[in-house]
Amino acid sequence: MKLASLKHGRDGRLVVVSRDLTHYVAVPDIAATMQAALDDWANAAPSLRDVSDALNAGQRPDAHPFKPEECAAPLPRAYQWVDGSAYLNHVELVRKARNAEMPPSFYTDPLMYQGGSDDMLGARDPITIRDESWGTDLEAEVAVITDDVAIGVTAEEAAKHVRLVMLVNDVSLRNLIPNELGKGFGFVLSKPASAFSPVAVTPDELEGHWHDNRLHLPLRVWLNGEWFGEPNAGEEMTFSHADLIAHLARTRRLGAGSIVGSGTISNKDRTRGSCCLAEVRMIETIEQGVAKTPFLKAGDTVRIDMLDAVGNSIFGSIEQKVVLGAR
Repeated sequence: MKLASLKHGRDGRLVVVSRDLTHYVAVPDIAATMQAALDDWANAAPSLRDVSDALNAGQRPDAHPFKPEECAAPLPRAYQWVDGSAYLNHVELVRKARNAEMPPSFYTDPLMYQGGSDDMLGARDPITIRDESWGTDLEAEVAVITDDVAIGVTAEEAAKHVRLVMLVNDVSLRNLIPNELGKGFGFVLSKPASAFSPVAVTPDELEGHWHDNRLHLPLRVWLNGEWFGEPNAGEEMTFSHADLIAHLARTRRLGAGSIVGSGTISNKDRTRGSCCLAEVRMIETIEQGVAKTPFLKAGDTVRIDMLDAVGNSIFGSIEQKVVLGAR
C-alpha cells in the first residue's frame, strides 16, 4: 500500500494513496497521522490495507484526486532521522579525490550521522538557502521508516522492522562540511532540511524489486530539466537497509517512526551518472585535477524519481527549486 501525509498542522493528515498515484482516501478513523499509524502498526496496517485494496479496485466513492504539491513529507517531523553511507564507491571517490586511503573499518562498519528531524520538507517545497557560497548540493537516496526496534537486533531481525520505503533529497552545504568535520563532532550546520517523496510505500508494493533488504531499481535525477544520473539503488550497496538499522540499534533502541537513509546512491559505471554534484566534482578532480561543475544556485531545479517496470512513478517525484531566503 501507499501512504502520504497531506499538509495539515504540524504532523500532516494521513491518507491512503492509490497504486497509480491518482486518488487518495483520508483515514481519520484508523489513524490521524503517519506517526499514529506507526505507533500502532500491528492494528492500523490491516485496516489501512483494506482501504488500499478497495481504493485500487475503484470501490471508494469518497476518493479525492491526489496532488503531490499538497503533500508534506510522509513524516513532517520525525523522532529520528539517521543517514548512512552505504555505497562505498561514493566513499572511495571522496577519499581518492583527497589522496587519502580507505580505512579497513569502512568495509565492515557503515558510516552514519544523526540528522535534524524537526523540519522535513515536502516533495514540492523549495530548497531555501541563505548564501550560495555555502555550496548547496543535492543527494538522491532511498530511506526506510521503522517501527519500534529493540536494542541489539541482528540484521535479519532488523529487516522485519522496515515498514515503509521512500525517496529523499538529503541536501548538503558542501563548503561548510570541512570546518564542521574538523571539529571532530560531525554535521550540524552543513545539513539543512531534507525533502522526501510524496508517498511512502510498503516493501511488498515494490513488485519483487525489494530483496536482500535493498531496492533494485535505478534512482533517476534531473538537474534543470537535463538528465543527471540513474544509478541502481540495489547494486553495489555494501550495507543493506537492514545492516544500517542493526548498526544503529547496536547501542540503543529505535522508536517507531525512525527514518534511516541509505546515503548517496552510487555505481562504478560512470555512464549511469551520479546522484549528487559532489561526486561529479570528485571525478573531475581525479581525472582533470580540478572540479568544474558548480554547486546549486538560485533558480536551479532538481527532480528525483523512481519508475516501475512499465515507467510509472512509484513514490511520486521530488521536484524542488532553489531559492535564496532571508531570515
